[in-house]
Amino acid sequence: MRNHLDRQLRAVRNLGILAHVDAGKTTVTERILYATGTTHKRGEVHDGTTVTDFDPQERDRGITIFAAAVSCDWDGHRVNLIDTPGHVDFADEVERALRVLDGAVAVFDAVAGVEPQSESVWRQADRHGVPRIAFVNKLDRSGADLDAAVKSIRTRLHPVPLAVQLPIGTEDRFTGVVDLLRMRALTWSDGNDTAVEGEVPQELGEEALRRRRLLEEAVAERHPAALEEFCDRGTLSAQTLSAALRDLTRTSDVLVVLCGSAYRNRGIEPLLDAVVAYLPSPLDVPPVSGLRDAVAAGHGTDHGGHAADGRTRDGDGDGGERPADPEAPFAALAFKVAATATGRLTYLRVYSGTIEKGDLVWESGARRTERIGRILRVQADRHARLDRAVAGDIVAVVGLKSARAGSTLCAPEAPVVLEPPGVPDPVVSVAVEPRTTADADRLASALARLAEEDPSLVVRTDAETGQTVLSGMGELHLEVAVEKIRRSLGLEVNVGRPRVTYRETVARGVSGLVFRHVKQDGGAGQFAHVILDVEPLGAGGAHGGDGRGGADGDVETGFEFRSAVVGGRVPQEYVRAVEAGCRDALAEGPLGGHPVTGVRVTLVDGATHVKDSSETAFRTAGRLGFREALRGCAMVLLEPVVEVTVTVPEDVVGGVLGDLAGRRGRITDSTVRGGSAVVTATVPLAELFGYATRLRSRTQGRGAFTARPTGYAPAPSAAVVPAR
Repeated sequence: MRNHLDRQLRAVRNLGILAHVDAGKTTVTERILYATGTTHKRGEVHDGTTVTDFDPQERDRGITIFAAAVSCDWDGHRVNLIDTPGHVDFADEVERALRVLDGAVAVFDAVAGVEPQSESVWRQADRHGVPRIAFVNKLDRSGADLDAAVKSIRTRLHPVPLAVQLPIGTEDRFTGVVDLLRMRALTWSDGNDTAVEGEVPQELGEEALRRRRLLEEAVAERHPAALEEFCDRGTLSAQTLSAALRDLTRTSDVLVVLCGSAYRNRGIEPLLDAVVAYLPSPLDVPPVSGLRDAVAAGHGTDHGGHAADGRTRDGDGDGGERPADPEAPFAALAFKVAATATGRLTYLRVYSGTIEKGDLVWESGARRTERIGRILRVQADRHARLDRAVAGDIVAVVGLKSARAGSTLCAPEAPVVLEPPGVPDPVVSVAVEPRTTADADRLASALARLAEEDPSLVVRTDAETGQTVLSGMGELHLEVAVEKIRRSLGLEVNVGRPRVTYRETVARGVSGLVFRHVKQDGGAGQFAHVILDVEPLGAGGAHGGDGRGGADGDVETGFEFRSAVVGGRVPQEYVRAVEAGCRDALAEGPLGGHPVTGVRVTLVDGATHVKDSSETAFRTAGRLGFREALRGCAMVLLEPVVEVTVTVPEDVVGGVLGDLAGRRGRITDSTVRGGSAVVTATVPLAELFGYATRLRSRTQGRGAFTARPTGYAPAPSAAVVPAR
């Protein structure tokens, strides 16, 4: 029985398709579904007939907006595949997908090579430790060059790319590939969807042998068993080479590179073979680790390592690792929530155990038990009912009322909390209001549902104007959200002009700020005495905390708290309360009420009262003391900046450069590629509103641009000034 379960798990592949917008992700996905017999007609993006881009907005715009899950079978393996968006505004969809995947296929354009969003999704996959293989797509395009694409992968993404195929023919004469492991040719003809295997073309014989030799040497350098065989025999067998590439891919020591043309259905079967051969199964990745949920387990809370909400690190009781074992206690992570006509769908990655219809599960976010109504195998917008889901499955369930993206579902008798996907801070906001006051409640309900489905959307009420403000990752992100309200509910709304989300940071800190919180109004009082140092996060060497973005932006972002208290003058539970109070104060800075980032706070000393001190008192002291300290600091207003890559004809590049300079852009690179100029610049996000229309006007519709966030930089009008 145990061997049978292991065989089942080893035949599962959970992977995502990652790429820059327009690199061909969705077309690759469609051809995979067609090649595996899941669909019987090839869907086309330009015709609006794709399986995974099923939302009306996706078909209208011709881009992927929402991550879509599909399943198919290939060579006795179950492949659970998620087609992810390529536009930077929907990077959070990619983040949540990568959190639950075991592997990925990175798709690159054979003409453009590595593009800006390719780098962003690559770094996301690096953060999650997801092994990848690469597929260089569009080899039938004019200017396609596999070697140039591989070089750009090496120089811009820094893996060790190993091409295991050699193209047969170039551009519109591309007809197939040479498999360098088996030294066989695979060719496709128009109208024939199946590869024809044959001898390597004579004119490519020497080049294929040379590349095979380079591949063997590169693998032998990095794999001990391959090196031993290479030294003994002077060559590597196809079996040894394949096994070594499997090991090196799963440790991310090399990147296997394949090539083809998804649109013409060339190269898809070898890609599927590579997915099965090289990417890991659920058994090949480490067991997922989590926090032990003491509240659910009925153990209560204490100060011995438990968090304030009753969660503690693994190590005792029912906490710890969850192996990919159908017989282990159930544990799953919700990574997507979608409202459909048939009910509220919660997408799950099952990490361990088995779940059946009607089972009770513990939901960590709401801290309650819920019942599983139905279990569905998802095929984009179509679903098939399942009797059960086991470890390694990606499924959707119906019946959960409170689960959100990032919630853990687990067996009530073995509670655990898995790490949720990170949620980025929004950078663009718009005010939204209903056309009529009668629709106010409907709009509030619609916005709440949007935020539930997409955690990167934030809804708040402006304290000064009373307006409802919707914040997200970019103009397109907010446009899609508002259009979804209009289409799904028939609700007309007024939308204000986009505004960027500013931040405040410390340019010069203060030391030794003393704050005493004393309150006595009958009964038990409150007493807390703290002494704080506040400084910029970049000061004083390496930083920890929850900083994000410092490597890419011009300033450090994030927050770090330290304690330098000695002699137990402030107990540890009060130190944690001071930190919580400081984090509360980050919400509003002294310059304009913007969130504060890029700051380090050190609790230097403090004092307590034997009766009146409490965690509440010290949390209040931390909040009010930090606010007072910020008013004494020199503060700087920060604005979000993005890296823009503009591709235009050479004859109009001068006007484009001038326009970017007028938008406070800083040119960082300019190259000529295939008759087009590619300009890279760093530009404040506020200056990019309406840029797409302006660029099309300047280039007669021949220009295009992409942008990705790089962090925050001081706003020009915000020279270092003392706070009020």
